[in-house]
Amino acid sequence: MKVISSAQEMTAFSERMRDSNRPIGFVPTMGALHSGHASLVRASTTSNDVTVVSVFVNPTQFNEASDLEKYPRTYDADFKLLSDLGVDVMFYPSVDEVYPEKESKTYELDGLDALMEGPNRPGHFNGVVQVVSRLFDIVKPHKTYFGQKDFQQLAILSYMTKKLGYGIDVIGCPTIREENGLAMSSRNVRLSEKDKNIAQVIYRTLVGLKDDLQKIDFLEARDKALSELSKFDSVELEYLELVEPDNLKRATTSSKEIQACIAAWISGVRLIDNMRVK
Repeated sequence: MKVISSAQEMTAFSERMRDSNRPIGFVPTMGALHSGHASLVRASTTSNDVTVVSVFVNPTQFNEASDLEKYPRTYDADFKLLSDLGVDVMFYPSVDEVYPEKESKTYELDGLDALMEGPNRPGHFNGVVQVVSRLFDIVKPHKTYFGQKDFQQLAILSYMTKKLGYGIDVIGCPTIREENGLAMSSRNVRLSEKDKNIAQVIYRTLVGLKDDLQKIDFLEARDKALSELSKFDSVELEYLELVEPDNLKRATTSSKEIQACIAAWISGVRLIDNMRVK
């Protein structure tokens, strides 16, 4: 596996692959890789001649400086995992390589950030689109892979990739879970075993919502879920939203499809998860 840190070298590599008609799959990550990332990589290596994985902790999508500082960096483990998976290039740039000039561009997200992460993390999705568009410009992939755990992010990036005219296929891959149902996340390494046991209530809440929506009104099901979550003093709920998956607007009694999305804090660690419940 080749490690490239220069944006110029990365672009030159990709252009050679394109000139040779070799499709490029791209998996953007912030490192601290786990089985969820591995599933994205496998999806890429199966469908493309060349797979590039970026490892870059993007400062523009963090609202709290302390959260950026605490974000785990595990270069050696990441290198080994990607090498074992048959990745062709690990793109490992510095902030200056990704942002040679101060990044100040803002994007109109057309209401996709009106709920959930948007109000709770002002500027977060603008930072996500900033870095992904920069990485697209550098890596020049044919396909790119994201996990469905970050459901709102996936919806926004799919929409913005089309809006900005990149011509890249955005592919969402299923959430990979730990044995207790907890969605795999790089942040999970900051949870104690006790915290992980508590955190499974997030998954259980989503499953319960799905079951309840077959029997009761969706508002009643949501209230029941909120009541269950309130029983756990160590779980600080940030939001539980039921939205329509296509437009991310709040669901109504007439919604044919509903995605339940949760964000919660446990021992200072912010966790998110979602599930199609109708």
